[in-house]
Amino acid sequence: MVHTLVIGAGIAGASIALECAECAERGDRVTILSTDPAGGLASASSFGWLNASFYLTPEHFTLRFAAMRAHRHLAERLPGLPTRWPGCLWYEETGPAQDDTARTLRELGYAVEPLSRAGVTAMLPALGPVPDTALFFPEEGVADPADLARALIAASGATLAHGTAMALVTTQGRVTGVRTAEGEIAADRVVLATGTGTPALLAPLGLDLPMLKRPGMIVATAPLPPLCPLILATPGQEVRQDGQGRLLAPASPSHQSDAAETLGGSFPALVSATLTRLRDLFPTADIQFGSHRMAQRPVPGDGLPVAGPTRLDGLWIAVMHSGATLAPLVGTLLAQEIHGGPESPLLAPFRPSRFGL
Repeated sequence: MVHTLVIGAGIAGASIALECAECAERGDRVTILSTDPAGGLASASSFGWLNASFYLTPEHFTLRFAAMRAHRHLAERLPGLPTRWPGCLWYEETGPAQDDTARTLRELGYAVEPLSRAGVTAMLPALGPVPDTALFFPEEGVADPADLARALIAASGATLAHGTAMALVTTQGRVTGVRTAEGEIAADRVVLATGTGTPALLAPLGLDLPMLKRPGMIVATAPLPPLCPLILATPGQEVRQDGQGRLLAPASPSHQSDAAETLGGSFPALVSATLTRLRDLFPTADIQFGSHRMAQRPVPGDGLPVAGPTRLDGLWIAVMHSGATLAPLVGTLLAQEIHGGPESPLLAPFRPSRFGL
């Protein structure tokens, strides 16, 4: 029996575990080790926007676009997943820059619908300041990555072990398990879906994965009547409304491209500024603070995903932002490779080897 140990129960680890568990008929078994409850820490603090309109390189766009299709295929396999496709109303840029974005995305095969002021008002009547023009991306979606991770773990049938990975175990140059406070867990292969905790596990093995410091905070309002039936991306704020009626908003404007190493203020100041931006967007709503979630986002040193085998036999890595978008595709492709399939060209630009791993 071949044993795959996935460390990390966020959306990345859950997706890999689900796909590896598909090999159970061949005698494989899968264990997920996590310090946090199923759903992970970073996944539980994610905005949950599924898109390819934000990308860093053409290859990154291709990966994200394919990942959106992977989400849809996953929903067909597992009906009832917490994934919706309301589309995104976008005007983070205006004028010629907005036109350039529309043209570039269309050339890449992305669905883009230009909207006039009247079109924006018809689509989002509660919006206060209405832009002269905007773009609508009808294929974009949302999912709470922690809820999605829990659903995938349940569907996988994998064993869920609670504990902290203290160190990877090696035998004759091969990774053969992990040491926890409760003892060692042996495995034939280990997959690190450990986000910002990955460098600490790699360092004792002489492997260095650079990570950017990218804190993130999501503010949730108290429940409200329906206001925002889609994802809204404005120059000062991204926001969506969840199934409980809460507006979810990153505390940093332009959350996806935010390069700040600190949140830039005290907790009360960040909450107050975010609520002010939301009240400006929806001036007729009684917007009050509900809760918040905070975590370091797992962003590798060049901003791009890291997915694939390392130079140590038996050790694989899956560290990425945005895991909410990418995880189902990366999970499928890695599982295929782990079980002897051909290397995926989609993952070629994102291998650990680019960092000497």
